[in-house]
Amino acid sequence: MKKAIFSTTLGWAGAGIFEKGICRIVLPRGSQKTAKSELTKRKSEISKEALSRSSDRDIKTTVKLLQQYFSGRRVSFDLPLDLSYYTPFQRAVWKAAAMIPYGETRSYTWIAKKIGKPNAARAVGQALGANPVPILIP
Repeated sequence: MKKAIFSTTLGWAGAGIFEKGICRIVLPRGSQKTAKSELTKRKSEISKEALSRSSDRDIKTTVKLLQQYFSGRRVSFDLPLDLSYYTPFQRAVWKAAAMIPYGETRSYTWIAKKIGKPNAARAVGQALGANPVPILIP
């Protein structure tokens, strides 16, 4: 995984990318060390095979866009994501959340129904809490 720790107007943030796209975003933290620790914390959840296929592709663009976003600009993130190392349920939840229009909100129940699991609102909450790419997927 190619990693970048970078300064923003709100603190230190991080981004990680695999061959197919962005796999991890760390929201601004108080120190560079904390951002780095957070970025590598979930590495054990992802297979060694995935780590060996890391790439430089799009990391500079990702950093630039996130810095603009954290400085208060509205940014359109048209970046490839690589969430293939997560469960199909999590990916379905994140895909549904990504379809929510800018500035609007939806309930966990709405997302659960959208993905065809109407009784899974609590599981939707868990999946959203585990979202590895906040900002890119709300």
